[in-house]
Amino acid sequence: MTSNCITKKLWIGLLFVSVVTLYGQSAKLQSFPLSSVRLLEGPFKEAQLTDMKYILALDADRLLFPYLREAGIETKGESYGNWENTGLDGHIGGHYISALSEMYAATGNEQIKERLDYMLYWFEKCQQKNGNGYIGGVPGSKALWEEIEKSKINAGSFSLNDKWVPWYNIHKVYAGLVDAYTLTGNEKAKKMLIQLSDWCLKLTANLSDEQIQDMLRSEHGGMNEVFADVAAITGDKKYLTLAEKFSHKTILNPLLENKDALNGLHANTQIPKVIGFMRVAEVSGDKEWANAANFFWNTVVNNRTISIGGNSVREHFNPATDFSSMLESREGPETCNSYNMLKLSKHLFLANPSSKYMDYYERTTYNHILSSQHPDGGFVYFTPIRPRHYRVYSTPQESFWCCVGSGLENHGKYGELIYAHDNQNLYVNLFIPSTLKWEEKGISLTQTTKFPFEEKTSIELKLKKAQKFAIKFRYPSWIADGKMKISVNNKEMKIEKDANSYVSVKRKWKTGDVISIVLPMQNKTEQLPDHSNWVSFVRGPIVLAAVTDTTDLVGLHGDGSRMGHIANGPIYPIEEAPLLISNNADLANSLIAEKGKSFVFTASDIIFQEKYKDLELVPFFQIHDERYMIYWPFTTKEKLPEIQKAMKSREEAQMKLEAATVDVVTSGEQQPESDHNFKGEQTDTGFYKERHYRYGKGFFSYDMKNTLLEAQKLQFTYFGTDTNKSFDVYVNDVLVASIILNGTEGKQFVDRMIALPAAIINSKNKILQVKFKAKPSSEITAIYEVRLMK
Repeated sequence: MTSNCITKKLWIGLLFVSVVTLYGQSAKLQSFPLSSVRLLEGPFKEAQLTDMKYILALDADRLLFPYLREAGIETKGESYGNWENTGLDGHIGGHYISALSEMYAATGNEQIKERLDYMLYWFEKCQQKNGNGYIGGVPGSKALWEEIEKSKINAGSFSLNDKWVPWYNIHKVYAGLVDAYTLTGNEKAKKMLIQLSDWCLKLTANLSDEQIQDMLRSEHGGMNEVFADVAAITGDKKYLTLAEKFSHKTILNPLLENKDALNGLHANTQIPKVIGFMRVAEVSGDKEWANAANFFWNTVVNNRTISIGGNSVREHFNPATDFSSMLESREGPETCNSYNMLKLSKHLFLANPSSKYMDYYERTTYNHILSSQHPDGGFVYFTPIRPRHYRVYSTPQESFWCCVGSGLENHGKYGELIYAHDNQNLYVNLFIPSTLKWEEKGISLTQTTKFPFEEKTSIELKLKKAQKFAIKFRYPSWIADGKMKISVNNKEMKIEKDANSYVSVKRKWKTGDVISIVLPMQNKTEQLPDHSNWVSFVRGPIVLAAVTDTTDLVGLHGDGSRMGHIANGPIYPIEEAPLLISNNADLANSLIAEKGKSFVFTASDIIFQEKYKDLELVPFFQIHDERYMIYWPFTTKEKLPEIQKAMKSREEAQMKLEAATVDVVTSGEQQPESDHNFKGEQTDTGFYKERHYRYGKGFFSYDMKNTLLEAQKLQFTYFGTDTNKSFDVYVNDVLVASIILNGTEGKQFVDRMIALPAAIINSKNKILQVKFKAKPSSEITAIYEVRLMK
């Protein structure tokens, strides 16, 4: 098949996503097929090639193992470990289909195409063997889905019928098949997708809306999004109805009323749901649902997002008015969150082409997504903003976290929104070296730039015939009014921003026309959204950070352990972090460009401690394998003693607790509980005074690490006014305490300390199971935190 035929086939396959014209809703803009854009030399092309090596380093047979096992087909080799054989078996396989589809569309690499065809071949074999349309690697799939079909539903935030988020898991399969069809035109993927959707229709046919909503309490990815996609692909409204049924009303209803009810919620559980709300709105024409998605975007981006574009702490939305937990935690913004926020931004931008969406998209792409892949390969889960901490990178044969799945995809689709178009005009959204072929119009262009290392870009056009249309250029929010310059063939154009902050150059274009764009940047400071005394430096769209040292980078490259994705090396005292002192309202004015170095700055005039005065600020996406500063504490000379005292007092307590802790679980938070092998019956979670908790009438337990055999005590936290609660506490099935609460300990959080029996200490067990069990006719109080102590 010729390259022209391939391009035509890919274009046809992608039309439904770009145009979105079913049921009366049409996007104002259309994205170009990923196959129409090619990256040129620069940071994004390098990241794309690095990602391709990682993709090809993975063993397809090992990724397919869970699917073949569940279908009763003889397996090849063995399953991968980590999350791939501890309950979320197969989730990476779905991401892998998407990543292969994106990478093939973006590069045309035949080795990637062969790998994609191989995965789809075995997916089809599994679907045929299952005989009912199902494809999935969820352990015990058959029994699980039979229970669901019979209306037996036991849903928790991260479990469904004692399985680890099975809908979330198979959502990756659905999404992979959508991408394989829409990005590469693979008809086999389309057929499997429809059959898998029909399986779900049959499975849930007898469930009431109330039962489905109960089931949706369990994390389920973007199931509503994929069913809206299937509705668009097939033109059959029954899939749109299914998409609406799979839309979680607990999240949707407050958004419809423009209410921010996000505090304490698991962030990446919600973002895919909202993408689904927007996708349903696109297909159905429901403006209210589109407005709900837009409200969510605004509140997350404006009130809950830090300078790199990420959000959340320990995977949850922290209070918009208090970012202290993010500053203190090892588990800062999660890469998956930004992956999904970019998807949502793309949908919103195409529906309403305001540059604000692209400003966010650009900021997050450069500073979170690009920075989340190591130059030698490996993906980041959490990006701590705790001063002088560091990140951990995945390894191909050991690490199978969710952010590995989204990471495989992230770096293959940088070309998806550099350009866009309406029926007549071309939009230039991002300043990334690339080529574009607009097949329908007979227009090609090449964008040449070293941005951000030079403040300009140029575009050369090639047309089959001269034609008149407008090219609309984003006027970024980081360029001061009147400073952006556009010239055509060396003649400066008079430009004016429109309401969406785009400038338009309309003329009759011909081959050889060259457009030159000047993009002057300036240094700025950005405080955290809670307006506390912490500041980040930004130049243009690029976040500047400083390397402080390379000490104690424990677990820098993730192994197969359950918590290998967390940077568990020592945390350094915040009170000893570099401190900025200035009476100048704009600290960025004190940054000095280093002579002879590109995009390197110093801040010696405002850094308080002498030992840090030589620190250099560079683009954060260039920093790897090092401890760093993104956010800096600042104060005035007059307030220095006060802030030093406050920081020291708070930090001394934190560091003392950290030093005495062997292991800790934040009860009620999804990933910390999952990392500690949570088990339970008749138990649920809640959120009070900005803290998560777990309670129940049955039991719940955690497997806690005692790797160095240091545990001597158990500490757990509850609230002092809890009353009429009676429960037992066990460690490795040994009763260590019977607790009766009568509400007399005051309106405060209480830390109850229990000495471990000698038998437990002398057993030298490296895993200690801590279990809370309600007494008959009573219940376990709300437990906020559990710690093993030295």
